[in-house]
Amino acid sequence: MTGAEISAEIAIRKGSRPSPGTIYPALKELKARGFIRPDKEKRYALTAKGAQELEQSLQLFCTMFSDFNEMKSCCRKC
Repeated sequence: MTGAEISAEIAIRKGSRPSPGTIYPALKELKARGFIRPDKEKRYALTAKGAQELEQSLQLFCTMFSDFNEMKSCCRKC
């Protein structure tokens, strides 16, 4: 997706559109780290390194928050 398409998708999912000042610095950083690459039309795609980093981050997130639903139900009882 392009930066504008990413912004539109976030607006659909979250209800508000991030500014270009939010999207483009993040894309620049991801590109600098080798996680994404743009094509000629400035559509960004994950690199193999980016896909690996995403997988590791998702695993870490799931490990850290695997008991989140259990915590929510416990807190409702308190």
